[in-house]
Amino acid sequence: MNQALKLSIATALAAAGIGVGFAASSAENDAQAINDAKISLTQAIAAAEKHAAGKASKAEIERHKDKLVYEVEVVSGTKVMDVKVDPQLGTVLSATEDKGDHERHRHHHEKQQ
Repeated sequence: MNQALKLSIATALAAAGIGVGFAASSAENDAQAINDAKISLTQAIAAAEKHAAGKASKAEIERHKDKLVYEVEVVSGTKVMDVKVDPQLGTVLSATEDKGDHERHRHHHEKQQ
């Protein structure tokens, strides 16, 4: 990201009353989390897609209960699954159907037809 864009974002955040220090700290935390992970985001996506038999539509690293996990949203047929992957081992920790995303995905698909 170029400096002008970073400055524009920082100015917008400050104008909105959101601390620029928080935004920088959050980005640094994300960077540190990715650096600490033993597997890549790409590997986590592959594990989630295989587990849920679908294609990833969204992926990120998040902190849950003081533990880092990759969260991957996978579309499998008419279902949207939220798959959590261990960033150290690459194993799937959980997979649950996301009813809210399922409804949004279904309505979007119906509009395209």
